[in-house]
Amino acid sequence: MTIKLLGIGKTDDPALQDLTEMYIKRLGFYIRFEFELIPDIKNAKNLDENQQKQKEGELLLNKVAASDFVVLLDENGKQYSSEAFSEFIQKRLNSGLKQLVFIIGGPYGFSEDIYKRADAKLSLSKMTFSHQMIRLFFVEQLYRAFTILKNEPYHHK
Repeated sequence: MTIKLLGIGKTDDPALQDLTEMYIKRLGFYIRFEFELIPDIKNAKNLDENQQKQKEGELLLNKVAASDFVVLLDENGKQYSSEAFSEFIQKRLNSGLKQLVFIIGGPYGFSEDIYKRADAKLSLSKMTFSHQMIRLFFVEQLYRAFTILKNEPYHHK
């Protein structure tokens, strides 16, 4: 199985980018992982919120196959402990999925088309974080999930 993380826009902060890349590299020991960023929408300032979400949604949906299991990183999604998230990942691994796709939306969230396509929604916190920070938090939690599944000492109970 491949796990893919999709997002909008680049990471401006080199420190966040370095930390994110460190966890992506570590994930390579456990799973095939792809991280793909779609460039920010050009002339976004000329679009209203819904138009921007719609355009971003179209670009994101072009990166998703019909057979993919799609999880939106959404503030209204289900919250898991690290252990429960590792169980969620294990269930997907056991299901024979070809690709599990996690999506981070743009600054205004997701279009209705993205919500309709989603198989699940996941919330990392009730708090609001920048999209750049969510990338780091997510890849760290994914790495943590694999260390839990392998009974490695990274995660302390």
